[in-house]
Amino acid sequence: MGKPAPTHGLSLWLSAVSTIEYEPAITALALEGNVTSSTFVLEQPRCVFNKTVSDTDEIWLVVSLSSAISSFTRPISLQSLPSFQKFPENPQYMTMGTSSFNYPCENSSGQITVLRVGNETGCVSDTSRPDCNGPLPGPGPYRVKFLAMSPATGPKAETKWSAPITLKTGKDPARIDTWPGRRSAGMIVITTILSILLAVLLACFIAASDISESAEIMDKQDPVTVKRYNTHHIYDQPAFKN
Repeated sequence: MGKPAPTHGLSLWLSAVSTIEYEPAITALALEGNVTSSTFVLEQPRCVFNKTVSDTDEIWLVVSLSSAISSFTRPISLQSLPSFQKFPENPQYMTMGTSSFNYPCENSSGQITVLRVGNETGCVSDTSRPDCNGPLPGPGPYRVKFLAMSPATGPKAETKWSAPITLKTGKDPARIDTWPGRRSAGMIVITTILSILLAVLLACFIAASDISESAEIMDKQDPVTVKRYNTHHIYDQPAFKN
């Protein structure tokens, strides 16, 4: 029987992946929708890998359930990436792979340089797109890190995991309390004042309508009865004769 192939070389290669002291974070820019119910916006890892990778290497984002980061195993090649379609049953996936050339140190374009995680909807069920940047399925929390991969040799460098990221959740309509008794004192006072003002305006409107109607009646005079006279014509009388 042949001896099993030694694995110390593979272990040494896997341990050669360097860790960069960079922690991904939600962008500090005041953008609308930095965190939504299915997406969040990260700062781009500019000037993070410039000393450890080449322009032909790819930078990938690893998304993980916060509770499962210890179970993440780096893929040995670009053909074995954990897919979005199996998330969250498989607690990690990788997405938004791009050349490190796209993350230069300087931003000469003047554009906003961020990454929106969860921004694609057309590839959610498309197994031919395992790197789909699909909407996140729940509030999380999630943690992310960037992983540099060589197309030829696999993982080369990685960042630290981010702090936990929790998405927004909508309020259940059935749990919205509309009972007036639970309104604040300020709301009750405002409601009372508005009700009184409405009643006063209604009373003024009714009074104005009555005054207008009375004035209209007084302006109308009773019809004048004109008696009919027969006109008596006075005919010329013959001259008086002595």
